[in-house]
Amino acid sequence: MSVLRRPYVLFVALFLLVAGCSAGAAETSAPRGAAGPESSAAPSVPPSASAPVAPARPAEIPGLGPQTQAQIPAGARQAVVVTGDGVDSNRSAVVLYTRDDPDIGWRPGAGPWSAHNGMKGWSDHHLADDLRSPVGVFGLTDAGGRLPDPGALLPYDEHPRFAVSGEGFFGEPLDGSFDYVVAINYNRVSGVSPLDRTRPLGEERGGGIWLHVDHGGPTQGCVSLPEDRMTELLRTLDPAKHPVIVMGDAASLSR
Repeated sequence: MSVLRRPYVLFVALFLLVAGCSAGAAETSAPRGAAGPESSAAPSVPPSASAPVAPARPAEIPGLGPQTQAQIPAGARQAVVVTGDGVDSNRSAVVLYTRDDPDIGWRPGAGPWSAHNGMKGWSDHHLADDLRSPVGVFGLTDAGGRLPDPGALLPYDEHPRFAVSGEGFFGEPLDGSFDYVVAINYNRVSGVSPLDRTRPLGEERGGGIWLHVDHGGPTQGCVSLPEDRMTELLRTLDPAKHPVIVMGDAASLSR
């Protein structure tokens, strides 16, 4: 009897082993939480191509607001920016900016340099003898001085009438202040010597506003720089680049 029962036992064991493995596979083939064929989960989407990068905007001159920026002619490629310490301050800083490539925009070319302006600061409505420098954007087209031309690119008028004497507001000597000048086109006719006294806005609106050599103190309304900076400007300001001066106290320029 024992010989006949052994094959039967072996057959039953094999059957249970096969049934157990197939049952386990069925239970683990679709674990809970997995997305199967009936799942509503969104199908994977291949990453889209990178969005195009917008071109960088041309650089603008720091500190200038939209109103001031709009006054700079489109054709200007040099800008002398004079930023006053305050509306009533006679101290300022000067930076020369260039715009050789319109796509790149404005870039600093020289400076900052310390400078003086009108004794009483700045004015949006400059008047003769108010001792304030006019705020605005003005062309730079003509130069001159008592000393010989140092290599200016602008038309240069050497004349002894640029001599000046006396004392400034702090008792400093004025000698040599007009050795080199660049006329600022406020209330003047461009294309003539800085000595020309034609005043299109009338005498009451002042005139004779120049960039000139610093004498160590405030001015009547001009902007003054050390002599070496004046010669650098004269050798750099190029009429082919239509240079302008942007001048005023920081608050006014930020408008």
